[in-house]
Amino acid sequence: MTAPGRLFSFHPRIVSLMAAGMGLSLIAVFGVIWFRLPEDARDTFSWFQRLTLLAFFGAILWILYRMTTLRVTAYADRLHVRNVFKSYTLPWTEVSALRFRSGDAWLQLFDADGNRLGILAVQAAEGLRAGRAAKELAAVAREHGAGPATKKTDA
Repeated sequence: MTAPGRLFSFHPRIVSLMAAGMGLSLIAVFGVIWFRLPEDARDTFSWFQRLTLLAFFGAILWILYRMTTLRVTAYADRLHVRNVFKSYTLPWTEVSALRFRSGDAWLQLFDADGNRLGILAVQAAEGLRAGRAAKELAAVAREHGAGPATKKTDA
């Protein structure tokens, strides 16, 4: 099901479960380690070292959070892709092809300039569910004007 205004939306389950499990495990393991350390051992850490550990820990948790929020969403006028480090919004006229072949790790989008963009939300790890999502997204893309641009030549 999609929310109003959305024609298609896909969110991977396996990656989200894996990232959430890793995040919770990380919090639990490092929490236990820190609080099981004797107080005099904890006191040997300077404030800078503590802040560095917290920043590193926060960065890992942020990446895992972003992995749980991977998504591809199609609207009538555009395609929105949320990957781990960057999100993209492309009008359908900028989408020239979608490709998800056997052996590909995730869905590939080719824009009008020939650049390739990985859509991490549709991953091979999802199996048949990802294959169905890729086909459905390709159908939505075709219906809304995506495809190779035709070049006009002067003759």
